[in-house]
Amino acid sequence: MEQLKTIGRELAMGSQGGAWAGQSKEFLDLVKSIGEARSKAEEDRIILREIESLRRRIAEPDVPRRRMKDYIIRLVYAEMLGHDASFGYIHAVKMTHDDSLPLKRTGYLAVTLFLNDDHDLIILIINTIQKDLRSDNYLVVCAALTAACKLINEETIPAVLPQVVDLLAHPKETVRKKAVMTLHRFYQRSPASVSHLISNFRKRLCDSDPGVMGATLCPLFDLITEDVNSYKDLVASFASILKQVAERKLPKTYDYHQMPAPFIQIKLLKILALLGSGDKQASGQVYNVLSDLFRKCETSSNIGNAVLYECICCVSSIYPNVKLMDAAIEATSKFLKACPSDSHNLKYMGIDALGRLIKINPDIAEEHQLAVIDCLEDPDDTLKRKTFELLYKMTKSSNVEVIVERMIDYLISIDDNHYKADIASRCVELAEQFAPSNQWFIQTMNKVFEHAGDLVNSRVAHNLMRLIAEGFGEDDEGADSQLRSSAVDSYLRILGEPKLPSLFLQVICWVLGEYGTADGKYTAAYIIGKLCDVTEAHLCNDTVKAYAISAIMKICAFEIAAGRKVEMLPECQSFLDELSASHSTDLQQRAYELQALLCLDSQAAGNVMPLDASCEDVEIDKDLSFLINFVQQSIEKGANPYLPESERLGMSGVSNFSSPYQQEASSHSLRFEAYELPKPSSIPVIPQPFISTSTTDLVLVPDTTYYRENNQASKLIVGPEASSADAGIKLRLDGVQKKWGKPTYSSSSSITTSVEKTTNGVVAHQDGIRSHSRDTTYDSRRQQPEVSVEKQRLAASLFGASASKTEKKATMAQKAPKGNSTNAEKSSVVRSVSPGTSKDKTAPPPDLLDFGEPVPTSAPTIDPFKELEGLIEPASALGPLYNTVKTGGDKAQDLMALHMDTPPSVSRTSLSLASEGTYSTDKSSYTEKPMIAVKKGPNLQDALHKDATARQVGVTPTGNNPNLFRDLLG
Repeated sequence: MEQLKTIGRELAMGSQGGAWAGQSKEFLDLVKSIGEARSKAEEDRIILREIESLRRRIAEPDVPRRRMKDYIIRLVYAEMLGHDASFGYIHAVKMTHDDSLPLKRTGYLAVTLFLNDDHDLIILIINTIQKDLRSDNYLVVCAALTAACKLINEETIPAVLPQVVDLLAHPKETVRKKAVMTLHRFYQRSPASVSHLISNFRKRLCDSDPGVMGATLCPLFDLITEDVNSYKDLVASFASILKQVAERKLPKTYDYHQMPAPFIQIKLLKILALLGSGDKQASGQVYNVLSDLFRKCETSSNIGNAVLYECICCVSSIYPNVKLMDAAIEATSKFLKACPSDSHNLKYMGIDALGRLIKINPDIAEEHQLAVIDCLEDPDDTLKRKTFELLYKMTKSSNVEVIVERMIDYLISIDDNHYKADIASRCVELAEQFAPSNQWFIQTMNKVFEHAGDLVNSRVAHNLMRLIAEGFGEDDEGADSQLRSSAVDSYLRILGEPKLPSLFLQVICWVLGEYGTADGKYTAAYIIGKLCDVTEAHLCNDTVKAYAISAIMKICAFEIAAGRKVEMLPECQSFLDELSASHSTDLQQRAYELQALLCLDSQAAGNVMPLDASCEDVEIDKDLSFLINFVQQSIEKGANPYLPESERLGMSGVSNFSSPYQQEASSHSLRFEAYELPKPSSIPVIPQPFISTSTTDLVLVPDTTYYRENNQASKLIVGPEASSADAGIKLRLDGVQKKWGKPTYSSSSSITTSVEKTTNGVVAHQDGIRSHSRDTTYDSRRQQPEVSVEKQRLAASLFGASASKTEKKATMAQKAPKGNSTNAEKSSVVRSVSPGTSKDKTAPPPDLLDFGEPVPTSAPTIDPFKELEGLIEPASALGPLYNTVKTGGDKAQDLMALHMDTPPSVSRTSLSLASEGTYSTDKSSYTEKPMIAVKKGPNLQDALHKDATARQVGVTPTGNNPNLFRDLLG
């Protein structure tokens, strides 16, 4: 934004030469107006007006290429200022195809700014990039490589990778440099796609052009970060390159502020710090180069200080060397002694470098104690925070009190909640490690919780409770008891304060419940009364209430186990009654547990709530061996033994444990074949085979219909097995589409269609299921200012001689709860059964209504064929009726007689029937007939009755489905 305003001011002063000479006056006016805008609203108005103008002009036919270039550049300005110019994206893509170099480069520039790597228009640029990578003009190749770094994503890397690899050997050094950068970008996006080309980076490290070599350092740094040991052999090469750069053997064009290639030096120092970490042999090859750099670094510029700072970081990372450590300490001292008029950046680098060096030699900080205190009192907040990080690293038992006190004072003064939480956790950690006394530790923790509030991590509260319960990890029980007594005393005093954080109250309740009456200083009634006061002051905090009722339960259990009578205070009883009627089941359970505990004897209460057993490990019997006797007794009394789930699903006789769908799913596996898109399927008209009879049968042909998804496909049972299956057949008509009622199409994501085919007089059901699914100069010789007495005292407290006291460290065994999670997977399987034919003419008719329902062991009381007899009359009656209609006879009563006995239970359902043959009227003989397909919907009788009446008077039916009547009556 500031750059745009600067450009606008230059244009306003008449500076329109140079790079702006070829631009249009409208573009220059736009940049000038943006730079002179006095508010964001005015700027938005200018850009919106410009966008509307460009939208209209770009849409004009036959726009000259030079004018289109001007439009695209103006769109770039609109996008840079946060406005949408997506209507011009396609024109920028088209401009990349232009043969003119200026237009092509403008198009690539605009596209890289407009599009991201997953935009839909990227596919239109891939071919252009491939063609430009093979161009003879190296400027075109460079433009394509620059665009590839921005636009090529993981999926399209293989399309251009071979051309990029070939360009690593291009005669132009600029092309080779950009090819290395492009390959590095591909590695960052998809390491697996270029893993076989890693050796090319090693080869380019020896390139004759320093620019190509410098570009290769970046991918090598990433590779070394991932795997240091694989590049240990390059330490000598990196040290040799760094030495040549430091000796100014590179061309003068690589100098910056009289520093020879400083950015290459910084990258090499970072790489050498990684390779020499913990390796004495590798570090030995770097010592001489680092010594030369410490001598030759110019500290008169920021870039020289940056190289010097990176040398200090490298020294602190590699295997220590005395001479290099002295040089690093001297350079750090120069940073810390920078004049107040200088930038705070030098002091910041000095504090950071000092923090790195004290890890090797902690006594270094004592030499710079006054400088550290100056930084601690500096008004710059960033410098102050960095100084606190240094103090945190140099804390020991002799200065912990001063450092923690300074941290707490800073904690009170800041408003940044994130940094407050960080400072609080550091104070807690230092107090746990270097606490000089129990009383100081408790007081420090109270201050942290009081001022940090609920920003303190909940882990800190649990660690504090564990520390109080376990003590300091020593065998001195007296010291641990004194710690707990001090905690109880301090918490009872703090409870009188009006406002306390919820997390702090949880710690207070837990400590009072565990150790409130342990030393006998306070009575149980007094502690219970204090806990009730806590709950009254925090009526809306269920967590505090839960901690309070649990603390009261512990105190009561300890009193009962000691043989003392527990006197329930009135406020405690009312609190208990309140929790018993609470909406929180957790609070209710705790209240009922307390009531049950009050009725136990001393031995039972001691077993339920043992004294000071909060840190004891709970042994879990995973085999539940304590239930063995109970199980044996139950089995002897006739109880069924436990069966694992796999056995329950696998046993066919135990039908109560698994549904038929579960049994079916257990015998199949998941299907992973590709799905097709759902399409509506029409049931074709079934042809009638030639039958040598005198009558012609009536065939009802259903229209295209949609079916709901069923869990099991239809089955066809024919032959001798049909007689045993008929008794258990059930007509499943749920989910069938209504014909005359409200449409009930199934969802587009899952459609089940059923197609019937006739082969040799046998109907075959084929069911298909389709489903669709889918981130500055300083002077080191200046006179030292006088130091105040107060600062000298503070420095003596921070950097005094190391104390002889033994530092106590709390050992806290972290325990992670164990849990098991079970993931159950279910598969939905649809079965398809091919029909067969029956050879026995006297056998029962084939089962045409089996929709996959499992066959029960007991036969139903109602025969489904009895219920379906009224749906279709015997074949003997169909022939004459059809002949009569065909010859023009009026027999409406015969037409209606066809559906007079339709059962009401199926009159509202769409049903498709197909039969190999039909029965005669007496059902004693079986005669082969052409298949009869019936399609019925709701209120079929009324529909046919209306149709018959309409035909009697000569009116053509125009109902919901006239095709049905046309098929019926020809």
